[in-house]
Amino acid sequence: MLIVDDHAVVREGLRAFLELQDGIEVVAEAADGAQAVEQARRFAPRVILMDLVMPELDGVSAMRALRDQAPESRVIVLTSFLDDERLLPAIQAGAAGYLLKNVEPAELARAVRAADRGEAIIDPSAAARLVNAIADNVRAVAVQPEQLTRREREVLELITAGRSNKRIAFELGISEKTVKTHVGHVMAKLGVSDRTQAALLAVREGLVPQRS
Repeated sequence: MLIVDDHAVVREGLRAFLELQDGIEVVAEAADGAQAVEQARRFAPRVILMDLVMPELDGVSAMRALRDQAPESRVIVLTSFLDDERLLPAIQAGAAGYLLKNVEPAELARAVRAADRGEAIIDPSAAARLVNAIADNVRAVAVQPEQLTRREREVLELITAGRSNKRIAFELGISEKTVKTHVGHVMAKLGVSDRTQAALLAVREGLVPQRS
């Protein structure tokens, strides 16, 4: 994985902790977004831990560049900020997770492993803000549960639970290609552009059962 933060002491602390975790290897560090893109091209890390506020190139701009330069890398945002001006753009830029810097170490390690599996972990307080913000930033579509097929509802419920396409295919006993088709149909019907928005809209509109 790649650690990106403009504070050397933060990078060193994260590296020291993460390298003690089973199955996690830190291959490089970067002090700003431009370095992050360069290091991602060089090392092709599976997971990138990214600060948002950095000199030269900020985290959101770096994530947009990474979608072209390192599309296989999944970015977890690790930041001190929870304001809508940073949160929603980060999710729209493709963040695979959004954590605050006061996160418990064990939760951080869990988020890294989840991102590596193609899943996403968002801080509960960030998720709550997203549920409210999405109403103003996603095209409103009046979707009733019956407008989704049974299989589409099953796929949407698993998306909301943070499952990757590969995991959804395994749980439903269908091919990953078929899952991708269902995901495309679900997002089109909901009027959203990514899985996170689909999950948040599904929860807000009651399209999936509430999990205890």
